[in-house]
Amino acid sequence: MVWDISPIAFTLNLGSFNLPVRWYGLFFASTFAYGILIFRYMYRREGRPVDEVYDLVLWVMGATIVGARLGHVVLYDPRYYLSHPWEIFMVWKGGLASHGALVGILAGVWLYSRRATNQSFLWVCDRVGMSVPFSGCLIRIGNFFNSEILGRPTDLPWAVTFARVDLLPRHPVQLYEAFSYLLIFLYQFRYYLKQGHAGPEGYLFGRFLVLVFGARFVMEFFKEGQAAFEIGWAVGMGQWLSPPAVLVGFYFILRAQRRGV
Repeated sequence: MVWDISPIAFTLNLGSFNLPVRWYGLFFASTFAYGILIFRYMYRREGRPVDEVYDLVLWVMGATIVGARLGHVVLYDPRYYLSHPWEIFMVWKGGLASHGALVGILAGVWLYSRRATNQSFLWVCDRVGMSVPFSGCLIRIGNFFNSEILGRPTDLPWAVTFARVDLLPRHPVQLYEAFSYLLIFLYQFRYYLKQGHAGPEGYLFGRFLVLVFGARFVMEFFKEGQAAFEIGWAVGMGQWLSPPAVLVGFYFILRAQRRGV
């Protein structure tokens, strides 16, 4: 399969100013629209005022963008951004890190939970851990449309040639990862529906960390390095950063199990 779709979905013509809108941007923005819908559903199901959702999404949205951008800056190209600090704010030029996004999400949840009524940090994290994997699925589809986060060359029959990059058939690792996150979301959501709630505080959040970052560790084997300094590494930056998240996830699972799932 040859993939030669333009990363630009459409262009907004605003007088003399033209604003190209990328597929990735649309998929990224859709994660927040989806977040509002799923959290409204959960809050209504649990008898909470649905208006609280908008405060939560605003905190998480801002913190996610900041965390994802700073994660990329610090983890993948700090030397360049120290030399060009003004480009740190140019998010439209690309460069968002999922590990940084996780830190941003947790920061946003913490700030929100401090102001919320009867919503502890872990209470919110459990519901985030149930819903966010689908957001990850949407973002990876956006990466596929953008012809970025490329897989390693392969001769498998489902290989994809990203014509805008090179002529090498590659693993469509963005779709592998998207499908993995979709399955994780369905697994988490099934538990939530079956239990009628998120279980003991920290349980769904722990499973989220174990499953998502466990999958991320495996998927990295199919990816090209995301930064020049990773060339020659047997284990990439994404893999180095994933095991700590998995270990933290096991801690929360065991903690919740001691309290009885």
